[in-house]
Amino acid sequence: MTGSIKMTGAAIFQTNKFTDKAGFSYESVIDDKNGVRIYALKNGLKVYLAQNFDAPKIQTYIPVKTGSNNDPSDNTGLAHYLEHMMFKGTSKLASANWEKEKPLLEEISNLYEQHKAEQDPEKKKELYKKIDEVSQEASKFAIANEYDKAISSLGASGTNAHTWLDETVYKNNIPNNELEKWLKVEKERFSELTLRLFHTELEAVYEEFNRAQDNDARLVNYELMDALFPKHPNGQQTTLGKSEHLKNPSMVAIHKYFDEYYVPNNYAMVLVGDLDFEKTIELVDQYFGTFQYRKLPEKTKISEEPMTEIVERTVKSPSAPRLQMAWRTDSYGTHEARLAEMVANILSNSGESGLIDLNINQGQKALRAMAYSSPFKNYGTFSMVIVPKNEQTLEEAKQLLLDQIELVKKGDFPEWLIQAVINDMKIQRMKAFETADGLATTLYGVFINDQTWEEELNEINEYETITKADIVQFANDFFKENYVVVKKEKGINDKLVRVENPGITPIKINKDAQSSFLKEVLKERSTDIKPEFIDYSTAIKTAQIKGKEVSFVENKYNDVAQAYFIFPFGSDHDKELGLATQVLQYLGTDKLNAEELNEEFFKLGISNDFRTISDQLIISISGLEENLPQGIELLKDWMQNAKPDEEVYRQNINTILESREVAKKDKGRIMAALSSYAKFGRESRFTDIISEKRLKEINSEEMTEKVKDLLQMPYQIFFYGTDFDHFQKYVKPFIEEEIIAIPPKKIYEEPATEGKIYFTNYDMVQTEMTKVAKGSNVNLKNFGKIKLFNEYFGRGLSSIVFQEIRESKSLAYSAYVSYATNSELDHPDYITTYVGTQANKLSQAVIAMDELMADLPQVPAQFNNARNSALKQIAAARVNRTNIFFNHLNLKKLGIDYDIRKDIYSEIEELTLADLTDFYTKEMKPLKYNTAIIGKKENLDFEALNKMGDFRELSLEEIFGY
Repeated sequence: MTGSIKMTGAAIFQTNKFTDKAGFSYESVIDDKNGVRIYALKNGLKVYLAQNFDAPKIQTYIPVKTGSNNDPSDNTGLAHYLEHMMFKGTSKLASANWEKEKPLLEEISNLYEQHKAEQDPEKKKELYKKIDEVSQEASKFAIANEYDKAISSLGASGTNAHTWLDETVYKNNIPNNELEKWLKVEKERFSELTLRLFHTELEAVYEEFNRAQDNDARLVNYELMDALFPKHPNGQQTTLGKSEHLKNPSMVAIHKYFDEYYVPNNYAMVLVGDLDFEKTIELVDQYFGTFQYRKLPEKTKISEEPMTEIVERTVKSPSAPRLQMAWRTDSYGTHEARLAEMVANILSNSGESGLIDLNINQGQKALRAMAYSSPFKNYGTFSMVIVPKNEQTLEEAKQLLLDQIELVKKGDFPEWLIQAVINDMKIQRMKAFETADGLATTLYGVFINDQTWEEELNEINEYETITKADIVQFANDFFKENYVVVKKEKGINDKLVRVENPGITPIKINKDAQSSFLKEVLKERSTDIKPEFIDYSTAIKTAQIKGKEVSFVENKYNDVAQAYFIFPFGSDHDKELGLATQVLQYLGTDKLNAEELNEEFFKLGISNDFRTISDQLIISISGLEENLPQGIELLKDWMQNAKPDEEVYRQNINTILESREVAKKDKGRIMAALSSYAKFGRESRFTDIISEKRLKEINSEEMTEKVKDLLQMPYQIFFYGTDFDHFQKYVKPFIEEEIIAIPPKKIYEEPATEGKIYFTNYDMVQTEMTKVAKGSNVNLKNFGKIKLFNEYFGRGLSSIVFQEIRESKSLAYSAYVSYATNSELDHPDYITTYVGTQANKLSQAVIAMDELMADLPQVPAQFNNARNSALKQIAAARVNRTNIFFNHLNLKKLGIDYDIRKDIYSEIEELTLADLTDFYTKEMKPLKYNTAIIGKKENLDFEALNKMGDFRELSLEEIFGY
């Protein structure tokens, strides 16, 4: 069977100027379905507004057009550190007594300048002791996390920020009735910089720096960028900065940077959600229009010389070997950047029909490989990555990638692939723009990259003009011996730079204090948003087709439809089920080989997915609704007529076995395995894998028969689209008579946690520790208390744990406590704590966490704030799209078929701090925890660890089960 995706031609977009009802001028692009308006205030502030009525919320971004590329060369990491300090408040926000605090902060600033200039190590230590001493005094007048308390009081979620090459972006998702209060808080934040609690936050940045050195992707990227950009700050200034600059910060330099770059003509306001255009721009102007325009510093443009040779670098770490190679490209929005993106998709794409997809991944010539392009504001990169098989050298792996480039140069790829790639871009853009966050993210990118919205929308039209001849010509001109190759070898990282703890005294946090500014924010009342709860009986339509239940939720947003075949059994019933669907990905049918099958799906613009979990298998397809009938027909033919191939199966088994060895070298996977061991012990789903012996006994036909049998087993169907009647007709031929029963389910023990300590050795800078306790069986009546506990105590920037572990004691960059309810009746909840810190601070972090959890801390003001925040979040939340069906499906596992958020809301409304304390005392305080620790053995204090409980070091074989 053959087919192709049908999409209407792209519109030609043009910008027009308008004036709104309030008299504000704005630009809008004709035929822009997103309805974006771009305003410019008199002070140069750009305001991007768009409407999205999914929920009474607004996704907010404040992108500042500056990042690590603007760091002073002697103060790298400054932009990132400033981002952290933007959460510390101002003279009005987060100060208990500004008159007393201000001179102390000035003294600390002067001491840091002396510290930076001093060359004598001993004198530097003395100066730091003095900084610590004065900081103690200053902290008496500081109110930690007050910005976060102000923002959480609005019911905001997703509060965060990030810094990169040319951008620093501040983000919040707020209920739309709190827009004015949010603007009031943000105006205060952007009005001035107050560097309070500076040295404790500096310690957190040290921890972030150390964490980055345990991240292989960062290690490779640092070397790659340094070699690609020997002159430009893209490669010469990392976002986290150099260790010597982190050790010698300058508060004066940070203030100077803020004054120069945090000006209204250099940042934007991006608001997408349930908003009124005229009222919103009036409010933005009222609060941000008062800031003064300021000329930006003149920057000397730095240009790179063309690369004329191959630059090779090597990095080492304990993880499996891999190789990355990259060429320097032109900037975002340029013709060359688009050509590079096209070549990347010709090599690897979402339809897995690229040259790398077919010749390397599908052919199982390596464990995995991919290509991608990353255009920046200035220049960009075209990268290829490969993880070799055990018997392959990195040079052999590199040649595999270069061979694919040669095919592009020769034009040895099908012409239809170009249009399929462009159509896929259209679909991905359509899906992104239908969400407030997706559209808002694109808009702030437009601002940062100095693009117009018209240029961004017209980009698809530019792609449409690219021909095969253009791609071939570009490949021949561009891909020469002018690239960087970074070999990531397995070994000891000899380039580690540990930023040591300078020795600070924990500060006391004024938990109960509130500034006048915060009191005013809390006192102001907004019009309440009424919560809306779903009536699933009307939101989901159902039908019966040949004995199968078919459910339907209408897609009100676009032409992309999804069909799900949901089987009520998973790996607990048959642990070879996931293997069968994995093997299927490498097989064709009697009509189409595996490559041709992938091509047919991609031509149709249809993606497919097979996902197996413990109690469920979900097979799904997604794409333009008009092509879904062909997609479903293709899917059934594939499942029913998959052609066994013993050679392909043997290759697949070798890949699986090698991938298992790769997992045992990866820090993240080791920690996941160790945490599972701490939670469930030796016998668990994690360790109960198909043995190597059994893998080798199986033949390919067993796997294809297992997939074929699925068609005659119990399942239900869910359709998300527009035409349910038509769907029922074309899905009918997919359905076979149900004659095969569900296999019996294996029951896994959920043992008690008894205070055991498990450790696995790994060569890393930091140490990570997670503690887990088995709680009582899930109880729906506790869901409100649990949500409020997590909000108040365990998670988020304004939580007790974050304040104490990070803000007060600077013991970790990341720390949390999380109470997770079980998704199924008659099974236990679990409480998890996590700390990632330097090895020499681990015992202090453990003590601090134990002290916090001995009894629930009593901070009434913070509790009330957390409760109000939780209620506002529920009130502004809306369940839509496919979540309507899947939320209902999950609720059935808990024995209910209604929207439980109604019960949670009612419960939280009545909760008091005494109620939460009683719950904590009865349900959590008596629990015993098992502990999982990963780190470098020689750095740990084993005497302290043994005091924590029954200590045991575990091998990789024990925690992985192989």
